[in-house]
Amino acid sequence: MRSLFASLTSTSFSLNLWSDLQNMWQYEFMRHAFMAGTIVAVVAGVVGYFVVLRRLSFAAHALSHAGFAGAAGAVLIGISPLYGLLAFTIGGGLAMGALGKRAMNRDVQIGTVLAFMLGLGVLFISLYTGYATEAYSILFGEILGISQTDVIVTLIAGALVLLVMGLFYHPLLFTSLDEDVAEAKGVPVLGLGLLFMFILAVTTSISVQVVGVLLIFALLVTPAAIAERLATRPKNGVLISVAVALAATWIGLFTSFYLPYPVSFFIITLVFTLYIIVRLWKPSAVRIEE
Repeated sequence: MRSLFASLTSTSFSLNLWSDLQNMWQYEFMRHAFMAGTIVAVVAGVVGYFVVLRRLSFAAHALSHAGFAGAAGAVLIGISPLYGLLAFTIGGGLAMGALGKRAMNRDVQIGTVLAFMLGLGVLFISLYTGYATEAYSILFGEILGISQTDVIVTLIAGALVLLVMGLFYHPLLFTSLDEDVAEAKGVPVLGLGLLFMFILAVTTSISVQVVGVLLIFALLVTPAAIAERLATRPKNGVLISVAVALAATWIGLFTSFYLPYPVSFFIITLVFTLYIIVRLWKPSAVRIEE
């Protein structure tokens, strides 16, 4: 896919931005990439902010590796990797949530599930006799190879995630900020924890298409970490997280069209650079509860 992409996009970048965008969008695979990237950036920005609040970055990392095992298994039996991603991340997320009641005390349970899923992934890859391109795209993302069907599935999954997040925004925020107080007031902490792990699993599955298993933090954690340092209210934090994820994805796709390097490299470089700037500019963060 990368060689075909390079041969198609032989034109160089000009100072006429509108002309450059028209040139890029004449290709169907770029339109698919922008549609899927936009959906993923919005969903990852929203969910990622709660990942940071709930201190579940390790869980997001573990779920991406569970997705690797599922995608590898799907490739092995000849179906879309996205279906395997969804099945294994949801299963892994629910297992992690069920094994530990507290979101911040699940390191052992998460590590155990992670090790098992990685073992399955290695087994499935060793049994696969096809080209290594599929495995490579799972690890590092291949948004330029997303089909129209994948875009539709991503849209449906993303819309469902945003709907659930909207319905449960306040109780999820309450338990994210203070589980003990929320439980004392009768909020179902365990049930909401399981629900959020399910949401995180779906979000991880669709995010892997863009940045891959190894770079999942690029969209799911780093924009939210930036937002947490800039925003004083959770709703503003969510908006900033989404804006950063969108900007990084769009700029990354645009840049990769004219330069022969992976999209995921540009995305992670952009968000990492911005995070360093924000860390130096605002060394401490202040958060006000809503």
